[in-house]
Amino acid sequence: MSFNSLQIGRYTIEKPIVQGGMGVGISWDRLAGTVSKEGGLGVISAVGTGYYEEGRHAQKLVSGRPLDAENFYSKEGFHQIIANARKICGDRPLAANILYAINDYGRVVTDACEAGIDIIITGAGLPTNMPEFTEGYPDVALVPIVSSAKALTIICKRWQKRYNRLPDAVVLEGPKSGGHQGFTYEQCFMEEHQLENLVKPVVEEAAKWGNIPVIAAGGVWDKNDIEAMMALGAQGVQMGTRFIGTHECDAHENFKRVLLDAKEGDIQLMKSPVGYPARGIRTNLSELVATKSGPAIKCISNCVAPCHRGVEAKAVGFCIADRLSDAYHGNLELGLFFSGTNGYRLNEIISVAELMKKLTEGE
Repeated sequence: MSFNSLQIGRYTIEKPIVQGGMGVGISWDRLAGTVSKEGGLGVISAVGTGYYEEGRHAQKLVSGRPLDAENFYSKEGFHQIIANARKICGDRPLAANILYAINDYGRVVTDACEAGIDIIITGAGLPTNMPEFTEGYPDVALVPIVSSAKALTIICKRWQKRYNRLPDAVVLEGPKSGGHQGFTYEQCFMEEHQLENLVKPVVEEAAKWGNIPVIAAGGVWDKNDIEAMMALGAQGVQMGTRFIGTHECDAHENFKRVLLDAKEGDIQLMKSPVGYPARGIRTNLSELVATKSGPAIKCISNCVAPCHRGVEAKAVGFCIADRLSDAYHGNLELGLFFSGTNGYRLNEIISVAELMKKLTEGE
């Protein structure tokens, strides 16, 4: 089957494939710009933009790490990433992923609007006040990430009442995605919370609010998976991990190698300072955390509000900002390497153009 285009607000995505936002630095200008150029929707992660171009956009560094939220989420770095992505994709639609749980959420959303981003995707919490920060930018499409029909209902009711607007699309993320989950550890394994069982109720709820497009995410790997989601009523899919296996992915070659070498049993759920489980690859860091011999936790970057300035990081045994940035730099000893459940299936590095062809035309 051939796929229809995906409409998000005033933007038409030629191929209904949204590249998941992956931070720190896994989906920045090269990956996002190229995905948009090839007809999908490239998504820039706003996480850790102070690390972009060796940290030169952060106003202050401590031990090479951006100090506090205003530097970790560097406006200058974010704007430069967006500008460089635009050089690749031109005026094709381009998105940013901005976590609701971050410190400085409102400021980072406004930064994205000022830089000319077309679509903002937000998860890691229910973004009930998301439209508040995009006033004055009516063309910017807003896409919340949810894990249930109930969550979509709450967002729609509040947005309509407070701001007289509704989401332009919604990403429904199941528990097989890489990184942080919108479920408890136990829920991640329950049948009723699996993506294939969530799509229909969310599509039905979205229809009540004017046929909001539903984008299915979490465990989508190939054309067959895309077709299965479409058959359930989704109008698009979001894929993160598979795009790591591209030449244009901004991740360090060591990050790609960790994924290429991973076996199915290496991909596991772990505790996170954010308060929800996260899925990644078991590496040397896992052993250090298990034996309580990991690196010191100093909370230089103050990245996410639920961590309470390092309190939760100390409880779980690692600082997520530091360990994700180490992965971005290819540090195999201390890096935290996120992956969806299918990451072990990655067996080659190809171009984004070739991957998009596989996803739309088959292997």
